[in-house]
Amino acid sequence: MTSLYHNRTAQWIAYAVFFLMLACLPLFVTNSFTINLFARFAVLGMLALSVSVVWGYGGILSLGQGIAFGLAAYGMGMTMQMQSQDPVNAPIPSFMLTNELTELPALWAPFWHTPTGLALSLLAPALFFLVFGALMFQARVVGVFVAIMTVAMLSAWYSMAFDMQPYTAGFNGISPPAPLQLGEHSVDPYSREAYWIVLAFLAALTLGLKLLLQTRFGLIVQAVRDDPERARFLGYSVAAYQVTIFTLSGIVAAVAGILWVMVVQYVSPTALEVPFSVSMVIWAAVGGRMSLLGAIIGAFFVNGVQSFLGDELLYGFLLVLGGLFIVIVRFFPNGLAGLLELILDRIAQRRSGMTGKTAASARPAQEPG
Repeated sequence: MTSLYHNRTAQWIAYAVFFLMLACLPLFVTNSFTINLFARFAVLGMLALSVSVVWGYGGILSLGQGIAFGLAAYGMGMTMQMQSQDPVNAPIPSFMLTNELTELPALWAPFWHTPTGLALSLLAPALFFLVFGALMFQARVVGVFVAIMTVAMLSAWYSMAFDMQPYTAGFNGISPPAPLQLGEHSVDPYSREAYWIVLAFLAALTLGLKLLLQTRFGLIVQAVRDDPERARFLGYSVAAYQVTIFTLSGIVAAVAGILWVMVVQYVSPTALEVPFSVSMVIWAAVGGRMSLLGAIIGAFFVNGVQSFLGDELLYGFLLVLGGLFIVIVRFFPNGLAGLLELILDRIAQRRSGMTGKTAASARPAQEPG
């Protein structure tokens, strides 16, 4: 008997119920701060989703998801900042004037136009992941060396964002003074609307990736993960599939970066810090890196616990998070989703055994020979 966990219909029902419950949340929660908090959790869930795609399905342990997130977040921050500038009376952000810039840098000019700024915020990280992934995987970089290269590149981007203060506001970061303007409409980050926008993107990305990974492409990606040499022997371009799944994960992280600035109205080099990208891996590992939904739940769970205990434990929560990660890896290597799979498999085995016994007792006794 097939476990309910592996039943595709049951999986889609679980996904639908999960997102429906999240969609109904603002109908029962009236506190705007709580709604904004859950919007942030949904964005962080996207980051865990990106890790699940690249690590759980692609077998690529990337510690550089923060690159796509940070680049997109800076693009969105620049777009929202320029929405608040006056082309005639105040064409330059105040932090640039403080750093003695007399004219708007060419890098910032495209962000006067909101659609162009949003497009660049998504396309720049996607293009970077495509090129960087091609350089790595065409050279057959694998395993821990991918993690080393991605974290090294992440550190380089962090240093650039931190040191280029006249262009990025340095450690202070960019704080757009007004919410995102879409035409004549302003998106209040503490509103139900902003929450539903973030949730809609999370649901669309999750369900779209779920569909994609159930196709032939998804099967080949998992085959490459399990045995790249055999896949290469069978004629598949291993590097092409690795680059594709790596780029897809970067696009998901970039969408998260754009939405993060929409609900937070702030971006700084902390978006490019190594501990933040490592945390994404922990969220996916806790929830279950082999499950898209499990990784998202892991992000909600870890960040929910942190939001309630972080104020009391302060930096001690990092020890709690590290201990939780060690326990999960040691006893539940497939995370909470793996634990659920184990429970449902046991239930299916018991039912199968009971059905077998019932069928055996119903058979007529054989005549002695």
